[in-house]
Amino acid sequence: MSSIEERVRKIVVEQLGVTEDQVTLEASFVDDLGADSLDTVELVMALEEEFDAESPMIRPRLSRRSSGPVAFIEANEKG
Repeated sequence: MSSIEERVRKIVVEQLGVTEDQVTLEASFVDDLGADSLDTVELVMALEEEFDAESPMIRPRLSRRSSGPVAFIEANEKG
């Protein structure tokens, strides 16, 4: 597991109140982890803060699964 994946997983666990075991690259934020629209906004904000990115860049990549932001952040990591 990459450092980025671990950081995204930690944020998802904190924001959605789920266990680490539930957060997989295949898990759907809505269907598997129970996120609603407010959860999604808060998740985007937490990811922006953690990775110093702007929401227009993260939000479309949030997709429905945690693999979306992980892949995007890995490809665009600064430093």
